[in-house]
Amino acid sequence: MARKKKPEPQAKIAQLDRELLKLLQDRARLILKLAKRRGAKRSISSALGVDEDLLAQVVGLSRGPLGRQSVRAVFREVMSGCRSLVRQLKVAFLGPLYSYSHLAAIHHFGHSVELVPVGSIAAVFEEVNRGHCDFGLVPVENSTDGRIADTLDMFTRLPVRICGEVEMEINHTLLGKCSRTEVKEVYSRPQALSQCRNWLAKHLPSARTIEVTSTSTAAQLAKEKPGAAAIASLEAGVHYALDILAEKIEDNPSNTTRFAVIGNESPQRTSNDRTAMFFQTEHRFGALVDALAIFKCNRLNLTWIESFPVPGSDRAYLFFVELEGHETDERVQNAVAALESKTLRLEILGSFPVSKAEQ
Repeated sequence: MARKKKPEPQAKIAQLDRELLKLLQDRARLILKLAKRRGAKRSISSALGVDEDLLAQVVGLSRGPLGRQSVRAVFREVMSGCRSLVRQLKVAFLGPLYSYSHLAAIHHFGHSVELVPVGSIAAVFEEVNRGHCDFGLVPVENSTDGRIADTLDMFTRLPVRICGEVEMEINHTLLGKCSRTEVKEVYSRPQALSQCRNWLAKHLPSARTIEVTSTSTAAQLAKEKPGAAAIASLEAGVHYALDILAEKIEDNPSNTTRFAVIGNESPQRTSNDRTAMFFQTEHRFGALVDALAIFKCNRLNLTWIESFPVPGSDRAYLFFVELEGHETDERVQNAVAALESKTLRLEILGSFPVSKAEQ
């Protein structure tokens, strides 16, 4: 009896693709079935939180030649596409297109959402607060330059909730239509210029640095102006058909930016959450120590603390903190109850699944 001939690699790949397609459609049908059964009982934020938890589990199971970043990107798009069958989400971000905020929004939500670029961080908050968008994405802090003051300020002004986070490695690229020796001006956002200042001083000491509103705007200027270069993302360079003059020019090789996903409610507890809040203490000796001691007494680990001047006041401060745990946890609730008696103002900003930095 003749042995059955093994399929050629191309035929086997085609067969696997058909099987993958069937599995994807089966998953989509199950999502629609679950959505119909649950109706309006499950919030969008909770669904996103579950997706984030599932995504972390799937990526953690990966053992093949595909890297975790690639696996995450594939499953993020699968989840995004399935979610869009139930509801098309609108997400505001600090534009224009191909800014780092745009890339972070894609990283978190995938492409199967309506991404809405706006001109300022305040505008992102306004779009969510007025119900024009389901979610917004805003930068919170950078590992080189620290806090983003505009974001913290808006948290004190509008009652939005943090329902997710995105932590991304930021690799800056020098882009232009001329050679590096011909560069006379370098355009970018103030933060990007600051994060590359040592590289610029060493490699382009005579070039003038010019601040603009976004890295994408800088890329557009580099395309139009002779002798101009931009510090922006590789994706912006591709979009504006610019040449790569130098890659990874950030001074800190571990340069990361953390973004907050804002909405109107927090997701349910997952396997790994943080809770964000801010509070104001009395202006007296030991007031801050008394407040911070509450976290220690309740065995809550603080992962971030930042002071911020109270708008319109003289030497009064708000303290933004993040801690491990969900706002529905008993220890967190006990800490909040104790803080209420020790503070002049206390706002819970929300709980969200923890994100890990990825390019």
